[in-house]
Amino acid sequence: MDLVTMNILESTMVSICREMGIVLMKTSYSTIFNEALDFTCGLADLDGDMIAVADYCPAQIGGMPLLVRSCLKEIPLSEIEEGDVILHNDPYRGGLHTPEHTFFKPIFVEGELMGFAVAIGHIAEVGGMAPGGFCGEATEIFQEGLRIPPVKIKKRGKDVIEVWKLLLANVRTPRVNYGDLRALIAAVDLGEKQMTQVFKKYGKQKVKETVRDLLLYSERRMRAELEALPDGRFSFIDHIESDGIEEDRKHTIEVEVTKKGGDIIVDYTGSSPQAAGPINATLGVATSAAYNAVLHMTDPSIPRNSGCFRPIRIVAPPGTIVNVDFPAPEVGGNTETHPRIVGAIMGAMSKAVPNRTMAAEGATHCNFVFGGVDAETGEFFACYDLEAVGWGGRAFADGNDAVDSINGNCRITPVEVYETRFPWRIESLAFNPDSGGAGEYRGGVGYTKQMLCLNKEIICSQMTDRHLIAPWGLNGGGEGGTGATLVQKAGESKWKTMREAYGKKSTSRYSNVSIRKGDRVRLVTPGGGGYGDPKKRPKDHVRDDLTEGYITGDFAKRNYSFEESKS
Repeated sequence: MDLVTMNILESTMVSICREMGIVLMKTSYSTIFNEALDFTCGLADLDGDMIAVADYCPAQIGGMPLLVRSCLKEIPLSEIEEGDVILHNDPYRGGLHTPEHTFFKPIFVEGELMGFAVAIGHIAEVGGMAPGGFCGEATEIFQEGLRIPPVKIKKRGKDVIEVWKLLLANVRTPRVNYGDLRALIAAVDLGEKQMTQVFKKYGKQKVKETVRDLLLYSERRMRAELEALPDGRFSFIDHIESDGIEEDRKHTIEVEVTKKGGDIIVDYTGSSPQAAGPINATLGVATSAAYNAVLHMTDPSIPRNSGCFRPIRIVAPPGTIVNVDFPAPEVGGNTETHPRIVGAIMGAMSKAVPNRTMAAEGATHCNFVFGGVDAETGEFFACYDLEAVGWGGRAFADGNDAVDSINGNCRITPVEVYETRFPWRIESLAFNPDSGGAGEYRGGVGYTKQMLCLNKEIICSQMTDRHLIAPWGLNGGGEGGTGATLVQKAGESKWKTMREAYGKKSTSRYSNVSIRKGDRVRLVTPGGGGYGDPKKRPKDHVRDDLTEGYITGDFAKRNYSFEESKS
């Protein structure tokens, strides 16, 4: 094992993946790419193993190996030619959820297939029964948008026109979709081009041997990390509050983590049967969530590739909320259920490694999606808008304030861009005081975004959580604040939930609500749970929280027995 060459090659491949992401960001049309960065770029070998990835979206990073292998089962290596580009988004063929589109481009060197450049991105509009791709009331996969099995969108470098026509005929925003799909293709084009140069520089055999060693190196380092953790069985249970269909029914995520030596097994046996509504996770999501949790608890300098996943095994019974059977809906499994699974794994492991885990985070992307016909241009628009949450307190620090949920690593869209691209006016965007759970280390705070509708009509849907079940604290820490979605109709003073205003079964999951000109929508995101006994929080930290506006005086008095001196 040549460690010098291995480190140089690994750094080079990660840099290539980052470059792919920059191209995708700079050339895409939709805000979910060029502002939120909801994508991941990587490289894979002929076995489907991920050999390098950039630091973009954790859910997609963990899902990449299964996606590549599923693709190669349907399009074997013998049928792949130079210049091909393969597209795939089917959740029931190893995918994550319907909006997630994966592009593969083969890397040929002197006529020999050596691997693949891969780009996974969240397409904002995918057809289906709700603009923006998140139907909070879907009861079957067919309502969630167009499913694409592994197909060649380019053959030998030329567009497959019939595939393009099919893709663009089934969405509300064909111009924007065309631009985003082209951006994803540009990303894999760059990855293929750059890796071809790497193979030519080092030689095909040297690169193959070094990549094999790199995967083994990552595996050995991950096993060494796990061996340093206490052995045992650790369990935890959490609940999702609603599926949008069955009113007020909770759904259980039950996790048992078995750690022995350099191996770890994440067992979801005991989790609820699959739900009627779209909160189910595919096997790819359940697998990715386990990887995500373990990566958060281990050395971040371990190279991210399939090697570090080898010590992690998953047991996910079919027909459950963590391994859904066809044709049930599943779009929320990747955005809402994934972070809840990660939180449950951390909750279980907090008993073994309290210094490497955290209290519950907000565990939702808010997923406020909307579309309509712009009154000024006459053009249909659609948007997938994600929001940020507070993270849980830790054994050594407060939780992060207003950042994307643990499986996203995305950014929120700036107000200026939002108002330029879509017919909303953002009237306020501000932290929610007291939304971080009290503790020796407090939870991070969420925020509130209030919008005024400027269009004749905007059709809105949402997939979110934590409206009823608060983020839990750890080791005596308090619960974080819950979220909410409220609407104030034009001419009225009262704010109402979606259940109150439109008769929806859930306040957090609903579809196709008509927001009219002059109506207001208020999105409140949850905070994170606190960590440790609030009585142990230093008084100067409480005073700083008051000064910065993270907490109010009443909260300080109630939770920390703290009152500002009036002198």
